[in-house]
Amino acid sequence: MQKYKYSLRKPRSEIVKDILNVLLVSGVIVLAATSPYAGIVLWKSFQKKKQYAKRMFSNTFHGMKHRGLIAAERRGHEVRIVLTSKGKEAAAALQITQLAIKKQKKWDGFWRIVCFDISELRRFERNAFRGMLKQLGFVHLQKSVWIQPFPCIKEIEAIRGFFNLTEREVRLIETRSIGSDDFLGKKFFL
Repeated sequence: MQKYKYSLRKPRSEIVKDILNVLLVSGVIVLAATSPYAGIVLWKSFQKKKQYAKRMFSNTFHGMKHRGLIAAERRGHEVRIVLTSKGKEAAAALQITQLAIKKQKKWDGFWRIVCFDISELRRFERNAFRGMLKQLGFVHLQKSVWIQPFPCIKEIEAIRGFFNLTEREVRLIETRSIGSDDFLGKKFFL
């Protein structure tokens, strides 16, 4: 009996992530519509970097189209595969969940402090924002004040944009000292 190497095949969720990432970065995938091998060409273009089972890739792709994440538009002799608004939301959520703050070998001496004041009417966003800070490795200093020793401007801006938060609701401050609590921060990070 032959053993299958399932470890070489990516699960469907990974294929969805890869397709969303490619479409988010490139904006569109263009195929020659007149070619009967357009689907195979698409599969092979993804196959160069990742290991996909042909049937699973095809099923995943059609499932994404059925769920409204992607759309195929025919223009003359081309088929353009684009993200729908629902697909863009899914891709943005995927990007947010993949955010990470790069830890530096040598600390630059600055603390990054995130202070937020998000209305009770937006409780979901507030809780999700707090969860993202925890995921990124921030440490809770006070009620709505979190600290991090590593540069994180891009990450905070991405999260702020994703949740449609204003600068008044979320502030990022860089400072050399956090008062007598400096030892507390160093205990967690350095």
